[in-house]
Amino acid sequence: MDNKEIKITLCENRKSKPLPDTLEFGRVFTDHMFVMDYEEGKGWFNPQILPYQPITLDPSAKILHYGQSVFEGLKAYLSAEDDILLFRPEKNFERLNRSSERLCIPAVDEDFVLTALKKLLEIEKDWIPKVEGTSLYIRPFIFSTEPYLGLASSQTFQFMITLSPVGAYYKEGINPVKIAVETDFVRAVPGGTGDAKTGGNYAASLKAQILSAKRGYSQVLWLDGVEKKYVEEVGSMNVFFKINGEIVTPALNGSILEGITRDSIIQLLKHWNVPVQERRISIAEVYEAFIKGELEEAFGTGTAAVISPIGEFAWGDKKMVINQGETGEISRKLYNTLTGIQKGIEADPFGWTVVVS
Repeated sequence: MDNKEIKITLCENRKSKPLPDTLEFGRVFTDHMFVMDYEEGKGWFNPQILPYQPITLDPSAKILHYGQSVFEGLKAYLSAEDDILLFRPEKNFERLNRSSERLCIPAVDEDFVLTALKKLLEIEKDWIPKVEGTSLYIRPFIFSTEPYLGLASSQTFQFMITLSPVGAYYKEGINPVKIAVETDFVRAVPGGTGDAKTGGNYAASLKAQILSAKRGYSQVLWLDGVEKKYVEEVGSMNVFFKINGEIVTPALNGSILEGITRDSIIQLLKHWNVPVQERRISIAEVYEAFIKGELEEAFGTGTAAVISPIGEFAWGDKKMVINQGETGEISRKLYNTLTGIQKGIEADPFGWTVVVS
């Protein structure tokens, strides 16, 4: 496939744009979307950009029964020169294909779908908000469509990209969030699907999230699914701790999502000569560091929130208030630098930024 094969149908009536200060996360969607179909023996075909609209599925479509799906999340920004900027988009499509391999979903041509995304963004450029803390969120996803209840991989799929102008993922923004350590439920185990970005992982996390929200906590800190001792992820984010001047983040182990923001943060820290370790770390070690006064900062990283400082952990009847509940120096510096690179206002020594137009 190439760019010329993408059929484009523009909508007749464009929607009115929401005011930037009213934007939430993932509530409003742009006028157009990208769609492509797959059929066993035929491959991916019929790539289209068409008006945003509902989809029609057979009641026995496999996605509705067995959850065979994967997705990604990235963002687009406008530079001061009015260029559309993407941040390491090739990494998102590489990870999409890794997730697809785990879920028995056919791979997409990464170069082609990035080309399709760029074309979609050119059409929807005026949907990209410019106000501080806002961006255009991009959601590529694939789901099974074959109408068959047999427990086997689907022979048909649909790939889509939708766009949504968004504000901050957490209402707290760059202000610290409160996190509850989850000790009853588990999210993933090695050998499972924890390192794939698939819908079932997130559905399995909802119960703990709802219960923690009732206690006043924004998210949960997941521990390993076997011993319930070792730190893995915070909700939809990877997690970092600053302990006695050193940054520590859980090592990838097959049940932790390989975050693109996580990797970017590690590279930034090393670029600044800040000591950083990827290793196994227990919640008991985190608590011991807190008791000793060595737990200086904690923060989550992800596409949606970028950097989310953590001001408090609740672990059973123990509470850890970090840095007096204030945003730490390294968290703020990382947030300002990374968002600055993403928006083209900070130097990009890594070549991460992709200019669309």
